[in-house]
Amino acid sequence: MKRKLLSIVLAAALAGTMLAGCGSGSSSGSQSNPAAGNAAGSESKAETAAEAADSSSAGASGKQTDGKNLPELTTEPLTITLWDISTEDPGKTTMEGAVQRFMDDYPNITINLVHQQNDNYKQQLVVAMSSKQAPDMYIHWGGGPMAEYYKSGFVNDITDMFHTYDHPDFIDAAVAQASYDGKILAIPFGGLSGCDIFYNKTIFAEVGIEVPKTIDELEAACDKLVAAGYVPFALANGSKWTGSMYYMYLVARHSGNAEFDAAYTQEGSFTSDAFIWAGEKIQDWVKKGYFPDGVNSLSTDDGQDKALLYDNTAAMMLHGSWQVSGIRADNQEWYDENIGVFRFPEDSEAAAKGVPQDVEIGTAIGNGFSFNCWNADGSVDQTKLDACYVLATQYYNDDAYNQRQLDSGTIPSIKGFEETIDDPNMKVVADVFFTASNVQLWYDQYLPASVTEVHKDCMTELFGLQKTPEQIGQEQDAAMKAAIAE
Repeated sequence: MKRKLLSIVLAAALAGTMLAGCGSGSSSGSQSNPAAGNAAGSESKAETAAEAADSSSAGASGKQTDGKNLPELTTEPLTITLWDISTEDPGKTTMEGAVQRFMDDYPNITINLVHQQNDNYKQQLVVAMSSKQAPDMYIHWGGGPMAEYYKSGFVNDITDMFHTYDHPDFIDAAVAQASYDGKILAIPFGGLSGCDIFYNKTIFAEVGIEVPKTIDELEAACDKLVAAGYVPFALANGSKWTGSMYYMYLVARHSGNAEFDAAYTQEGSFTSDAFIWAGEKIQDWVKKGYFPDGVNSLSTDDGQDKALLYDNTAAMMLHGSWQVSGIRADNQEWYDENIGVFRFPEDSEAAAKGVPQDVEIGTAIGNGFSFNCWNADGSVDQTKLDACYVLATQYYNDDAYNQRQLDSGTIPSIKGFEETIDDPNMKVVADVFFTASNVQLWYDQYLPASVTEVHKDCMTELFGLQKTPEQIGQEQDAAMKAAIAE
């Protein structure tokens, strides 16, 4: 087994720049909302439900895995080192609970759970790999990094295990995001984070706008909003990855996954038709006033995009589904009365040419667990791999874990959970992502870290009208070529 990191992964580590986590970019405070309501009590209700699930799971007779088709685990002492990024609650307690339930059922197996800081996690992981100190089981976000970990020899191919043993009935998009080159390389857990358009139903009704189904209809709606004195989109692009959401969706609607996949390998280019079309759309929208003034100076981390929704300056906001819990916590009554959600509209011309319009942006797996279980001679350590598989599929995806996910506003990427959702906006998110043909992982999580920084800078240049779509495409091509070559 080759144990050498590919140059693209080493380049990501040595660059010393960490990816900005899209999923952690929301602001849960109410500082921007003068009419913020009291969300007290929701946390205690969530804790009560989660504790009940934990208690129910712990109180069952025998093991949680009894009667299931799973590998028989060793009765000899075994230690597994697991890395995650849950340093704060509720995630920390949720992760530790899954580990404890497993060790209660398998007391001979010790899980050495290490909570790593999110900010430098990817770098820490690559450094550990390069020094042959990589954990036996570790989380990641799928996509390009997962493929590189595999090609570098730090991921077990679990395709046969997945098709042989029991596991949750994950949605197709989650399995796709946990796969590479026809091989299943990770177990999804943590739920999905969709990217959709939040809109003010009251403003839409006032201006006489229906929810747009196509990009042409979206542009017509934006023109009406501008004429009525509204900013169509609340965008705070000081964080850069927020602007990338528009770029990603326009590329996906114009070409599906094809052109991004080709640009990533440099068999294609970031100057191909879809990227130029997307960039020109964005710059046209900037000129038409679809975004707020000073868009590149506004920060989503400070809630400045949500503030534009709250004071009725803006009518829409393209953002991650985590905003549901954030806005709802700020003011449940205002949220219920005003906020709706719709999927990013279709490119009707591309659809007529057969380009799939059901590729969504976000993550269908939340995180994935990959396994790095090898013997000294390079063969698979099946004893350890079996234990990791059971832990990931049966304890990080059990009733107690999934209840905690639901309580925190996250939808597990498992079929059937869409039926448990009562929030109408989260129902829309679930319907969109549970039926997606594929989910394009955020570029800033998929690309190598060095390329990510260039990509994000390009979003500043694009929305600031500082460079053309062709120029930013050339910048991204150069960065990708350099990452591959080093």
